[in-house]
Amino acid sequence: MNVLWVFAHPEPRSLNGALRDHGTATLRRHGHRVRHSDLYAMRWNPVAGPGDVAHDPSEPLRLGPATEHARATGALAPDIRAEHAKLDWADALVLQFPLWWHGMPAILKGWFDRVFVQGYAFGVHDDDDRARRYGDGGLTGHRALVVTTAGARATGLGPRGVHGDAEDILFPLLHGTLFYSGMDVLPPLVITGADRAGPAEHARAAARLDRRLTALPTAEPIPYRPERGGGYDDDLVLRPDLAPGRTDLAVHRT
Repeated sequence: MNVLWVFAHPEPRSLNGALRDHGTATLRRHGHRVRHSDLYAMRWNPVAGPGDVAHDPSEPLRLGPATEHARATGALAPDIRAEHAKLDWADALVLQFPLWWHGMPAILKGWFDRVFVQGYAFGVHDDDDRARRYGDGGLTGHRALVVTTAGARATGLGPRGVHGDAEDILFPLLHGTLFYSGMDVLPPLVITGADRAGPAEHARAAARLDRRLTALPTAEPIPYRPERGGGYDDDLVLRPDLAPGRTDLAVHRT
């Protein structure tokens, strides 16, 4: 497989940096090819704006249509086009970051804001002009694995933990971004207790990462309901006979 590893941590000598290096070696040892987007090392600009599309400042900016037009005409900013080339090459995407304030670092959010543009990752349509999203989309055919570290203990990120369940915390990324754009989203790997991890914990984290990367080509994705054929009505609400009485995020799983 071709794997794009997007890394969003400011310190390469951290646990995250060690896991990234270890995981890259594991993938290559299994015959996979790896490219990197190390966002802090690249000094990635996270702010989407008129500079992405060579916008005429005398006109109002509608960023979605403007990025779609710029991509179609080859006018997108060079750093965005470089990331598109990596994604086009990749079969799988590994996203690695520390969990900050129940989300990803701003630099990674800005990578999505600028790279997952209209007409590329979303805003694509089929031959009947129906939007392709939630299980279909511009990145259909790609696999995605999220690897994140958290200072919290594992119990605090469980289903009854005070922080909330880890997959619920990551739902906007897993479902609302990756699955929305058509990717097969694998269950995330959450490394807890990262702030207090010593050599033994580092070794266990590396072993867990090895298992997930070895299974990357064949692991079962999270069984999210697709928009089409998933049981949603015309208002995109799940039919009442499916998961009756439930209103939590689990209703979006088949």
